[in-house]
This record gives sequence, structure tokens and C-alpha cells, in this order.
Amino acid sequence: MRIHVTRSGGFAGIERSAEVDTSGRADAPQWQALAEEAAAGGRDAPPAGVPDGFSYRITVDGRTFHCAEPRLSDAQRELVTRVLKEGA
Repeated sequence: MRIHVTRSGGFAGIERSAEVDTSGRADAPQWQALAEEAAAGGRDAPPAGVPDGFSYRITVDGRTFHCAEPRLSDAQRELVTRVLKEGA
């Protein structure tokens, strides 16, 4: 499973992207469960955010959804944090 996260917005307006490929990882089932839970609360189009807040475009195996602060679910927050931290 490939998980790609793009974060945009914020005070400086700098875009940041990262991707994690879970293929062959021992924790792949946990990543899959987290991605499915995060996608369940996502939107097809970018939602309205707040000034200087971050917006996220998340693509999981070709399916893209959007979310924005401050309305991230716990699963979305964990997923974007993990991908941006561990991804390349």
C-alpha cells in the first residue's frame, strides 16, 4: 500500500509532501487499518479550513481524499503525522 500525504497552508504557506510504501513491512496491517479509518472521514473535495491552518490531500493506493484543520479525526491526525515523519 502506498500512502502519500501533501500538507499545504499554514502561516508560511509552504507545501510539504511525503510517501510511505507499506509493502513488506511488519506493521503493514496497522497502516492499512489506520488509512481506512482516516479515509472514512475524508472528503472528495478540499473542505474549508481556517486561516493559517493546514489542509491535507491524502492518496492511498490511487484513491484521494481531503481533510483540514481543525476538523481532523484522530485517525487522520495520526496518519498524516506518521507519514510526514516516516515518509520520504
